[in-house]
Amino acid sequence: MARPVSNKWLWFIWGAFSLSILCAGAAVMAFGGPRHLFLIGKTTSAHHQMELACDTCHTEWFGGRESLEAACLTCHADELTAKDDSHPMKKFRDPRNAERLEVLDATKCLTCHVEHNDEVTGEMAVTIPADFCSACHQDIAEERPSHVGYGFETCASAGCHNYHDNRALYEDFLEKHVGEAWLNKQRRMSFADPDVLSLYATSGVGSDTTPASTPDAPVNIALDAHIAQDWLMSAHAEAGVNCSGCHQPEGANPASASSWIEKPEMAQCATCHANVAERFVEGKHGMRLAQGLLSEHDGLWGLFKQRALPPMSPSEARLPMKAEAAHKELTCNTCHASHAYDVNTASVTSCASCHNDEHTQAYFQSPHHELWLKEMRGEAPVGSGVACATCHMPKLETRTAEGIKRWIADHNQSANLRPNEIMGREVCASCHGMEFWIDSLADPTLISKNFKGRPSVHVESLDWVEKRMRERGEAP
Repeated sequence: MARPVSNKWLWFIWGAFSLSILCAGAAVMAFGGPRHLFLIGKTTSAHHQMELACDTCHTEWFGGRESLEAACLTCHADELTAKDDSHPMKKFRDPRNAERLEVLDATKCLTCHVEHNDEVTGEMAVTIPADFCSACHQDIAEERPSHVGYGFETCASAGCHNYHDNRALYEDFLEKHVGEAWLNKQRRMSFADPDVLSLYATSGVGSDTTPASTPDAPVNIALDAHIAQDWLMSAHAEAGVNCSGCHQPEGANPASASSWIEKPEMAQCATCHANVAERFVEGKHGMRLAQGLLSEHDGLWGLFKQRALPPMSPSEARLPMKAEAAHKELTCNTCHASHAYDVNTASVTSCASCHNDEHTQAYFQSPHHELWLKEMRGEAPVGSGVACATCHMPKLETRTAEGIKRWIADHNQSANLRPNEIMGREVCASCHGMEFWIDSLADPTLISKNFKGRPSVHVESLDWVEKRMRERGEAP
């Protein structure tokens, strides 16, 4: 008769098995492996680039919802402040809103946004029913007759309201744009703007620096003639940035080959272009690089974090991409050639070399592209063309430490994509009247055609405002 296994040995076997699973998981997280096996569900399009860097959001092993909330704000707090968040947490911490919080806790990001929950995830990674506005605004039809007949599920989907930023829909803002022509004549910004260089550089390099004409690479470093020519014609040479500025650490002897960096990485670019690099790693193209570029880690937990993810590649995108671009890694030099740095090429050709979706393909038959070609041929004024980057990486006004106004291309190419009405204020309004652009951005078919034609959708916000103005005897 077989001797029964004692409970002691069963516990030992169970403990050893559990420990082996834990160690295997830790090894995978720390030193590489099939991390996707540990995902509990599909990640949203907003975060899938870094889904294998679990510690980005799960900052503590057993931190729970509190640590996840803190992680949300680590990345998004500044963005919400900049947008003048129309539903800030402080509003709902007011005791007068206590009853509303019992229905919908608007002080927590996780109330509306939960990762790995694909079956209920909608636009903007929202995982709450689309009629959630009714939790606080159930009497809106009585307060505003213009809203009679509209369901609460249309608040965000009809091109009207953005939960975190409603500035474009405030009535006083709308009143200023009633009656605008579909096309206006405001100034447009070109990527050839001479002010760009002096703003990009943050380490003393500026447009008043003496141009460089002779490469200062060490004598025993083979220098290709084509590379030298590309550099000589670049903005770097014009600003006095020589080979050593990128290929050697700061303070190194330019004549020494021992400190030569064969292939400078993004961190080297960031020594001069810190403001650009910071914005780049906030967008989908560069968010994987954020940890290694901008953060410092120490301690045991730092070992897990230091194994940074590789740069994003088109093969991992959820939009259609060109097969020949699948191997590319998205860094500065993916769009900007290593030595030529032709911003005109970067603003169209570089985008189309990877993206293969309907919107991108349609660009080359659009009125925007026709304007771009005319500018490139010298047949139209500088800044009149519309490139991919004109809309997706618009120039933003800022000031240097000396208080000088400058314009810089926003390298966070995700900033104005969701919700897309943000693009209306920051980009479309530079050339188009509000009625035209708000209707256009609400028309998915027109967007897929890259805005070739007129919108077939109409957002009634301006109509309501115009009617109210007439009722008050104010001519629009």
